[in-house]
Amino acid sequence: MPVTLLPNFLDLHVENTSQRSGFAFVMDLREQGFLSKYKQVFGTLREEGYAIEIIFLEADENVLLQRYSQTRRNHPLADGKNLLEGVRAEKISLSDLREEADRILDTTDYTVHELKSHIFNIIREYDEIAPIRINVLSFGFKYGIPHHADLIVDVRFLPNPYFVENLRDLDGASEPVREFLAGKSETQIFLKKYLDLLDYLIPLYEKEGKSYLTIAVGCTGGRHRSVFIAKEIFTYLIQNQRDSNVTHRDIVQEE
Repeated sequence: MPVTLLPNFLDLHVENTSQRSGFAFVMDLREQGFLSKYKQVFGTLREEGYAIEIIFLEADENVLLQRYSQTRRNHPLADGKNLLEGVRAEKISLSDLREEADRILDTTDYTVHELKSHIFNIIREYDEIAPIRINVLSFGFKYGIPHHADLIVDVRFLPNPYFVENLRDLDGASEPVREFLAGKSETQIFLKKYLDLLDYLIPLYEKEGKSYLTIAVGCTGGRHRSVFIAKEIFTYLIQNQRDSNVTHRDIVQEE
């Protein structure tokens, strides 16, 4: 975001921010005139009542050189100079801004994911991030794997109601099939272990800033076992106040 456009942006969006706690903007020396204009712009916005926090990102000189080499990007201040001279010139140019910063993040040892997690932790100080949205999907392997799924579990190890004559034409949402599967020790042990795994994984996905999670449960035709297990997972998530829904992709197909 060019710093001179920041006031205009806020003027346009201020009436539509009732459900937002704030905005984050990335600015750096690639914008000509940034250093000569940011103080005036930030000062004016603060006088108008905007709470502005400056988060300054920096890293070890050798790490910066390595990152530029890996991405093969030109340094904005390296015109007519070598990369090292550009990095050092940037450090000098930004020294005043660094002094004004509310937070200084040394990203030397951060991976991209660790930096993202750190930024989300800062956001959490001001507002609770929306909980992850979980979609539980049942499917049949013979109709193809849902490639958009984040987690795929194969429940074809469970006893198959298809081979029970009075259950064949029903589906996993019916009470007879539910009673058949729920009464099996394999089902009970699996559900306990898998739900424990989800209790461990979901907070980690949230920590990484993931907004949506799709859990796919597959059996042969997507009609009996996967439907039952998907409903059990969905029920458990709802009982634990998780924003969830369940979809049965292949329930209309015959197993």
